[in-house]
Amino acid sequence: MGLIRLQKILADAGVASRRASEQLILDGRVSVDGNQIFELGRKFDPEISKVEVDGEAIKQNKVKTYLAFYKPRGVISTMSDPEGRANLGDYFKTRNERLFHVGRLDRESEGLILLTNDGSLTHRATHPSYGMIKKYLLEIEGPFTKENIDQLLEGVILEDGMARALDVKVIREINQKHRWVEVSIHEGRFHIIRRMFEFLEIEVLRLIRTDFGPISMGDTKEGRWRVLNTVELDYLFKALKLNL
Repeated sequence: MGLIRLQKILADAGVASRRASEQLILDGRVSVDGNQIFELGRKFDPEISKVEVDGEAIKQNKVKTYLAFYKPRGVISTMSDPEGRANLGDYFKTRNERLFHVGRLDRESEGLILLTNDGSLTHRATHPSYGMIKKYLLEIEGPFTKENIDQLLEGVILEDGMARALDVKVIREINQKHRWVEVSIHEGRFHIIRRMFEFLEIEVLRLIRTDFGPISMGDTKEGRWRVLNTVELDYLFKALKLNL
């Protein structure tokens, strides 16, 4: 396999995400061939080096998993929860591999979340520099004018800076104060879309993520998952500048 950065070896083995793997190294919990490693960026060959975390040897994942899941409303975006709340992990108890969720949806939002045991993909897909475009379907209540659409496209000032939609479309008019709209955005800040509509004093009744980069939820049912096909993976890896 050649020399690979230690944090990538850990992530590819499903130990933790790339970022969390870096923290494991900094905390002195990782050793290679019996030597404790504290510095980031060290490279090793996972085929010939014995990598341990907390004294336990890791196993390299030979098979990578890529899933698209429709997260229901009321489920938190973690793989477990000490408070016993409904979480992503509840839906994947029958799977043997350790899965990471790619990005988050807040508890009251629903829709597409990707899950994988590929730490490199998780790292890139959630990194702001790759600007993965996300598409959302919103059920809103309140007047929604062309001026509101222009505001979203030009950007609104939130407490943590400017937020701007890439595209906004009215999908369905139910009545003058009730409609469905589609919003595309590349940011992933906490509650970003809800806060943008709150700025406009428009209530969001329902928020569904339908697309994450080139991956679409399609006809996946709520609470169900499907394996990404080879065409989807090809598009996703190209978008993230990764080799399939």
